[in-house]
Amino acid sequence: MVTFSDMMTLILVFFILLFSMSVVDAQKFRAIADSFNHRQTFDHMPSIIDFENPAEEIKEEGRKDPIDSQSESNLDMDELLQEVEDFLEDHDLTELISASRDERGVVLVLQERTLFETAEAELLASAEPFLAKVGTLLEAIPNIVKVEGHTDGRPISTYRYPSNWELSGARASSVIRFLIDNHDLEPNRFIATGYGDTRPAVPNTSVANLQTNRRVVIVISDPEYDDDEAYELKETP
Repeated sequence: MVTFSDMMTLILVFFILLFSMSVVDAQKFRAIADSFNHRQTFDHMPSIIDFENPAEEIKEEGRKDPIDSQSESNLDMDELLQEVEDFLEDHDLTELISASRDERGVVLVLQERTLFETAEAELLASAEPFLAKVGTLLEAIPNIVKVEGHTDGRPISTYRYPSNWELSGARASSVIRFLIDNHDLEPNRFIATGYGDTRPAVPNTSVANLQTNRRVVIVISDPEYDDDEAYELKETP
């Protein structure tokens, strides 16, 4: 009887242990279930369970609030624009190159007449001095640089350039080639794009407007800008 009693006691304890291990804290379970119902979780996101002091956790891990990061990025690009404008003014380039800021970054616009002969993509000798100064500017910053070639709406058909696509792409490539050949710039920082006549700055309705549309645009990219997500096909003027 003693042995049997000991065995039954041990079995009872065993089942009590199993039961105690299987009891779920209802409050914690509901909190976790609600988190899954109202949040999407990804590998790169923080835990779905809130920290008691999330601000302190972020500081300890060296993270930045996305809004703060965006503000800092905007501030950096605005400072870069000011530096570019000062650079252009100091080197008497303001009449040859215009600088502005948009969501892509800092944008430099160079008119065709300062770079190329009409319907050609070989750089003029007179264009090299100020392109050299642009190269000096790019040496001082690490940003990705996109060079765009644009033409007016008049068709072209030559042996070398069967259409405006080839002409605009060749012009963008000529500018990049000069910058890389004459400055300490990594080729993988550059992107060459030829838009042909698909993105005119103004309608192709006058001689002055045609001249304005024949241009090369250098975009010093904002690191926060995603070109793939932001691109939208727009109706041309």
